[in-house]
Formats: sequence, C-alpha cells, structure tokens
Amino acid sequence: MQTTFRFLLGFALAAPLLAQRDIGVVDISADISVIALTVSSSSPELQNLALTAFSTHGRYRLVARGGAYTVGFAPAGANQVALTLTKGSAGTSVHSETVSGTSQRNALLRAADIAVTKTSGLSGFFAGRLAFVGERTGKSEVYTSDLFFGDVLRWTADGKQVLGPRWAPDGSKIIFTSYRTSFPDIYVLELNNRRISLLASFKGTNSGGRFSPDGARVAMVLSGEGNPEIYVGNAQGRQIRRLTTTPNIEASPVWSPDGSRVLFVSDAAGGPQLYVMPASGGAMTRLATNISKYCAEPDWSTAEPDKIVFTAGVGRGFQIGVFDLASKASKIVSKAPTDAIEPMWLADGRHVICTFRAANTRSLYVLDTESGKATRLSPTALGNASSASYLAP
Repeated sequence: MQTTFRFLLGFALAAPLLAQRDIGVVDISADISVIALTVSSSSPELQNLALTAFSTHGRYRLVARGGAYTVGFAPAGANQVALTLTKGSAGTSVHSETVSGTSQRNALLRAADIAVTKTSGLSGFFAGRLAFVGERTGKSEVYTSDLFFGDVLRWTADGKQVLGPRWAPDGSKIIFTSYRTSFPDIYVLELNNRRISLLASFKGTNSGGRFSPDGARVAMVLSGEGNPEIYVGNAQGRQIRRLTTTPNIEASPVWSPDGSRVLFVSDAAGGPQLYVMPASGGAMTRLATNISKYCAEPDWSTAEPDKIVFTAGVGRGFQIGVFDLASKASKIVSKAPTDAIEPMWLADGRHVICTFRAANTRSLYVLDTESGKATRLSPTALGNASSASYLAP
C-alpha cells in the first residue's frame, strides 16, 4: 500500500533521484527589466533581512549605492518599521509610511512588500507564511515559519510520516496526510489550540486534502471504492461526493482561483498529465501541455489565473514547468542541478516555492519563473525541508 500511496500522492516523488549537489543560488539569465535597488537601514538586523528578501526577487538587482530606487527601513517600535522610498540620484521622495506587524521582523517584511508594489507594480510575497514538512528531529513533522524561516514552529510530534500540509485560506488551520495509525488518513490541525482532528479515514488511502478558496470545501483523493479518485466534501469531512470515475489513478487535486473547477493529475493518457473538471461534477478535460510525458503536482495561481505551475519530467529528472491557459503554451522555467519538484505559487504570480531534491537532501527554494533564478530558503541546520504550502500575507 505504501508504494502505491506515494505514487498517488505525488507522481514525481516515486521517480529516480539525481545524485547531484544542492546549491544556494541558480541564476539562469539576466532580466533586462530588472530594477537596481539600494537597501539602507540603521539596524543591522533589518538591513540583513531586507537584503535577504530582495535577493530572492527576480525583478531586482541589489547595488550598494546609486540604485534606481533606494529603500530605507528604520525601527519605529517593537512591532513597527518606518519605510522610506526615494527615486534616482536626486533622492526624490516616492513614499513613506510606518508599517506595523506581528513583530518588528514581520513589519520589515510587510514594508518590503509595499516597496515591491511601489517600484514594480507586483504584489509582494515576502510577508507570507509557510507550512512545510521538516525533519529537524529526524522524523517528518508539520512545521510553520515565515518565508525566510524566522519564527519556526513544530506542530506535530507523532514520529509518523506526514505529507502535504496545506493552509486553510484564513490561516487558522492546516490540512495534511499522516500515517498516525500506520495507514494514510487526512487530518486538520487548528493552530489556535493545537487540536488535531481526523477529517477522512476510509478504507484504502486518504490523501491530498486541499481547502477550497472560500474554506468551505475540501478536495481529496480516496481509494475506498477501488482505484484512487478525486472527491469533494465540506470542511468537516462530510457530504463527500465522488468527482472522477475512471479506471486510472488520480492525484493532487487543486482548486481554481474562483472555486468553480478542480485541477488534478490522472494517468488516463498512459502517464501522469493535467486534467480539469467542474467542481460540481462533469467531464474531465486534459490540459495538453505538450512539453512532457510526465506532468504532476500542479498549482493554480490566484494572482495570475491563467497560469498553472507543475512538475515536469525532463530527461532523467524533473524540473518546474508553467502552462498558460490563455495561450495554451508551456515552458520549463527551472534548470536545477537536482530534481525540482512540488511547486506552489507565491502571491505575485511570478515566483514559486519548490523543493530541490538531491540524493539525500530536500531543500526549499524560491524560483523566479521568468528569469529562472532560484534561491535557497531553508537553512541547513533545519535538516530536510519539503512540500511547502504558502499563505499570502
């Protein structure tokens, strides 16, 4: 059962590994539209965090002085940062604001997001939160942190395999799959009281839980009626109904941004490919990426609703691909020296967080889908980190 389940949960995860090194930054190409940015702060802590944040963003090139924009951050209280933004060598004022957050660190990231929007027009993603699978204890557990691995918290301590943690839209809960009873079941973690409740525990495998955009429904994969199929129920795990009816394996359900459709993976075409169908039921339609015979682990952008990111088989390994629903065109956007898998969009519809997987390591990276730049996020001291879910600020 365990081998079948791993194939079901993420087709890419059962494939051969590339025994290559895990590196810190992959910078593929120069973006002619990059913005030269100078970062300034009287606080070394704020300066370092701001430099770390902007260094992950493919739209910017950090320069010590003389940037097209200069962004300044100054402490303004325990939970506040004063943001100043000027333009050009003349230092023309563009924007100033005192930004509050849950901590001074969070306020800095929120201020940096404002600077991103003011200088590029893109939504900021720095102040988002992560849920991920971490192995700091040697066992896989559910963790949360900010995007740059501050405020790391461990939420499970079962010593059992956990898979696929995914945020509820309001950030109050995380849904995940666990082998707590030696069989894969779907659980919900309530963050305010640390309560873990069982959502789906039917005969066979129960996996791939994902909340709808309004938080009222859950898409999941159940195999109790035979082969793994896509089901939808309410947020309490009741009123469950089956969406797909095929002799094939279905996996990785994802909601469309408006909640009207479900995107998933099926091997109906002889290998894993992307399909979409109405969330109320109906015919499943293949999204012909025409880029790989192996397409899995999709995620649908809320910022750019025509964009779908996915894991694609390339040669003997895996890279990240993007499919455009409007143009029907696909492209490979990563060139990782290891396998690049498990992509999820960040808030701007340009960057994703994904897992770089080498022979014995898994690390989380931010990938710019336009330039190919990839920057490692998860620190070595944390151990293996994978399967990240992103909650927009």
